[in-house]
Amino acid sequence: MQSLLNEYTMQQEEVCRRNDNIAPRLYEEYGVNRGLRDENGNGVLTGLTNISKIVSSKIIDGQKVSCDGELWYRGYRVEKLIGDLGEEEMGFEKIAYLLLMGELPDTEQEKQFRGFIGSCRTLPTNFTRDVIMKAPTEDIMNSMTKSILTLASYDEKAKDTSVSSCLRQCIQLISEFPLLAVYGYNAYIHYEKNASMFIHHPDPTLSTAENLLMLMRPDQKYTKTEAKVLDTALILHMEHGGGNNSTFTTRVVTSSGSDTYSTIAAAMSSLKGPKHGGANIKVMEMMEDIRNHVSDYEDKEEVAAYLAKIVDKEAFDRKGLVYGMGHAIYSLSDPRERVFKRYVEQLAAEKGREEDLYLYQNIEELAPKVIAEKRHIFKGVSPNVDFYSGFVYDMLGIPVELYTAMFAIARIVGWSAHRIEELICTDKIIRPAYMSVMEEK
Repeated sequence: MQSLLNEYTMQQEEVCRRNDNIAPRLYEEYGVNRGLRDENGNGVLTGLTNISKIVSSKIIDGQKVSCDGELWYRGYRVEKLIGDLGEEEMGFEKIAYLLLMGELPDTEQEKQFRGFIGSCRTLPTNFTRDVIMKAPTEDIMNSMTKSILTLASYDEKAKDTSVSSCLRQCIQLISEFPLLAVYGYNAYIHYEKNASMFIHHPDPTLSTAENLLMLMRPDQKYTKTEAKVLDTALILHMEHGGGNNSTFTTRVVTSSGSDTYSTIAAAMSSLKGPKHGGANIKVMEMMEDIRNHVSDYEDKEEVAAYLAKIVDKEAFDRKGLVYGMGHAIYSLSDPRERVFKRYVEQLAAEKGREEDLYLYQNIEELAPKVIAEKRHIFKGVSPNVDFYSGFVYDMLGIPVELYTAMFAIARIVGWSAHRIEELICTDKIIRPAYMSVMEEK
């Protein structure tokens, strides 16, 4: 039956394409911004938020001028938040409190919040065996989403959408996400790849970053540098302005009155899309291809020549994209990449990966020039945070199957903050308008 259905749907694809096609001119005629972006690529204003802010340009003498990118969390520059942490201090929990509550915690508030995160880092009895280990899959995001929806069955107040109940649910999910990801991956490699199974219990006294490294490794060991770099990566991926696809999904589903578990599951489904959360995987695939075709990583002429082939659609996936370069909002620089780069260099030195780092640094320098020359794009092209994040995950021994899940482990904080803000600020359902252009028959 499945093969017959496959054959039928392949035949019907052309019918769908013929009847669902809308002429591009109609979008311009009716002033419809596809993808909620205007003709200049600026996002259509759909809401207000007090959680975060992105700055990519400033008005100088009445003119819009590109500037180095800025990312703000609750009124603080992200560079300052990370810079104010101690050299070995894990800041994920502290910054999570800031995003959720709207203010930095004092010493006692931070201690209490960390205590709740640690104590909630557990799953219901037999949940790992009965849910996560059943039907394991390479798609860890799907595995996590299944688990998130199932967790609702263990919550007597799953449908309670009061702010206090949703805050409690969000804190629990923030705590549980590392377990859902790592256990889901361990089940997959055991049942599908015939690898050895190990399930470590989390340590409530450790930070999120430390627990992640401990849970993923058979010997449970990690260095202070590894933990600090991962902690920084998680902070930088926590939140990004509110206008991204998965956060907007969180807002839309929240506005319908749906429960926390369904809302976060919807956000997960958005994030797993390759146009959103999978960018660092494409960077890693591209870098592997470059390594296979460039013999001397420090030879800038050789590196530039191969980048030109990629841009000319003659190499790699032949789409003409240098992945990790450019951003929908930032032009001169991505503030997350600027902050992250210092930690990447520290980790590369510890891991003996300086040669790979040279290649990344040369691409960072040369790709904007190649793209500008080939595409005649002069507004500015700079590396984004995804350019280095895959390299970091690789150095930490994190498998590719977990890359997008790592993004989710961080972004659950931002989603939670936006869900709570949506609940507090409006009781209206988000209902966009679509104009029908069908022919009456």
